[in-house]
Amino acid sequence: MELLIAYRDDPAGYNMANFLSQKMTLDGDIFRGKYYDLIIISTPVISADWLEEKYDYDGFVFLSKHAAESGVLALTCHSTGNFSEAKFGGNDRQVAIPHPDLQKAYLQTLQKHQSEFSEFQITIEATHHGPTALTKPTIFIEIGTTEKQWTDVSLCHSVAKLVHHVFSNNISENPVAICFGGTHYPSKFTHELLEGRYSLGTVIPKHTLDELDEELFLHIMKQNNMAKFALLDWRGLGSNKQKILNFLESTSLEIIKL
Repeated sequence: MELLIAYRDDPAGYNMANFLSQKMTLDGDIFRGKYYDLIIISTPVISADWLEEKYDYDGFVFLSKHAAESGVLALTCHSTGNFSEAKFGGNDRQVAIPHPDLQKAYLQTLQKHQSEFSEFQITIEATHHGPTALTKPTIFIEIGTTEKQWTDVSLCHSVAKLVHHVFSNNISENPVAICFGGTHYPSKFTHELLEGRYSLGTVIPKHTLDELDEELFLHIMKQNNMAKFALLDWRGLGSNKQKILNFLESTSLEIIKL
């Protein structure tokens, strides 16, 4: 069973969690449900590397707000990790185990209900921020992009209903791919997730590829041991293209150029 987590002082996360908890049973600090359990914590979710000291679950799903300087409205979903210094939770140069099939099921569900969110961009983000140290699959589900959206109870409830829908139906298994290159909002990888056959593991964007060395690469491979493919944003690899190819040659991953 999965554990859903929201931060009490994050309006988007709290609004989603508050809606979901209404049909759940409170047991201590845990809301118990048929398909998942839920907790609301008093500290930021990006620093929740401590969760497994208290809670034993198959995976961790964080309900959260999404902020962007661009102000573009977005509904996002992404894996967590830091490719260099940990400025926003987690540990330096550590990535969490991703949650590929859940991410695909959720984003495809959002797409099917696109008409309900016509002002919003539906996109994954590249892997970023904490927590990074949990030993079970970890994913963030986020509502962007300003306080107006985070405090929109109707919007948050609509997204929460889709989260519940995903968990209350069978989540299909798909071939998993690690992604290299592209921007923070990687359009090629989002398209592949929505329209293609792959679920996505860690997404390493172009602006972090300078940080990738053999030690970090091997760590990413270990955390993505379910992956059989590597998706490359071929034009979005920059000067690190050959380095990435050299690293991948040492693996059994099948390379797909996008």
